[in-house]
Amino acid sequence: MARPDPSDLLDWDREHLWHPYTSLTAPTPTRLVTAASGARLEIDGHEVIDGMSSWWATIHGYRHPVLDEAVRRQLADFSHVMFGGLTHEPAIKLGEMLVALTGLPHVFFADSGSVSVEVAMKMAMQARPGRSRFLTVRGGYHGDTFDAMSVCDPEGGMHTLWAGVLPPQVFGPQPPAVGEPIDEWARTMRALAAEHASDIAALIVEPLLQGAGGMHPYPAACLTVLREIADEHDLVLIFDEIATGFGRTGHLFAMDAADVKPDILCLGKALTGGYMSLAAVLCTSELAGRIEPGGVLMHGPTFIANPLACAVASASIDLLLEGDWRSTVGRINERLTTGLAAASSLPGVSDVRTIGAVGVIQLDHPVDVVAATEAALAAGVWIRPFRDLIYTMPPYICTDDEIDSICAAMLQAVEVG
Repeated sequence: MARPDPSDLLDWDREHLWHPYTSLTAPTPTRLVTAASGARLEIDGHEVIDGMSSWWATIHGYRHPVLDEAVRRQLADFSHVMFGGLTHEPAIKLGEMLVALTGLPHVFFADSGSVSVEVAMKMAMQARPGRSRFLTVRGGYHGDTFDAMSVCDPEGGMHTLWAGVLPPQVFGPQPPAVGEPIDEWARTMRALAAEHASDIAALIVEPLLQGAGGMHPYPAACLTVLREIADEHDLVLIFDEIATGFGRTGHLFAMDAADVKPDILCLGKALTGGYMSLAAVLCTSELAGRIEPGGVLMHGPTFIANPLACAVASASIDLLLEGDWRSTVGRINERLTTGLAAASSLPGVSDVRTIGAVGVIQLDHPVDVVAATEAALAAGVWIRPFRDLIYTMPPYICTDDEIDSICAAMLQAVEVG
């Protein structure tokens, strides 16, 4: 059977499909992917390097034989079964792995990263009855569902449209940049916690690196301060590691940078190696023991602990741990740091920064997303700039040459962005 004409597909897409953060009536260009393998996508008939890991998830690249086989093997048994009153080996195996890796003994599986944040916030409120607000920091991003949006940056984030509708939370200042002193920030956070302690159920942050709120790395010592604040005021400490988990910052989990354990940990994105949607919410026994009423967590998605997703997640974690991921991420960081250094002298650039397998060029003006994307594609790389940022989170399997190509494409994007 012949494939449909690409132009017909794109015409139908443009008329009927609503893409993320775009207008249906005046959409930005959408490009057709027809194949993917390794670190590369075939877009509109041209092979390009994926500099985004499909929104930071496909750390092992596309069509990885080990991950493909994990899906096929589970599919031969069953693809899905409800998790209410039933269980299965893929969920148990994945749970065992996550408990061993994080040191947190209890696991709740969710549909996506944003939903995992909702679950974590429910957990915190059920564990601290009578408290319904959350303390967080500016510059954060935790997802697009309603409670998750409420703890995203209320002014500089993507959810200002919902101001006045979202639950009002308590916002402290953005953590200092790496290398800057944290004392004043810590004093402010301590004061806010003390002022609102009777209302606050939990303190929630993205540890070490704020993601979609601005790609902002901050000192690991801030995590120690947050742990102390949570302990002092009996707050639940939630770390949202949906973007940072599984090696992205140079640590297996960003919390490891400060050797700090949260009460609740959210994982997602790279959890399945980008193969399908799955998230996990882990917590301490102390937290689980304080859930009211009666220890029942009031959440139950239809596709919780989907067996296909759990099976491929276990395979992805095995693949990561069996390889020298720390050296790989370190190598990528060195190439990004070297390759993006020239951006500092370009007009319109306000900052260049890297952490682990993350490279960021920040402009002093909003990016022309269409022009920047076109320039990068012309250089053989797919990126997706936003706000004032041109950035990359490449797959870990990228070669040095591919990382160099990503850097060169980002510089081209700056020239027109």
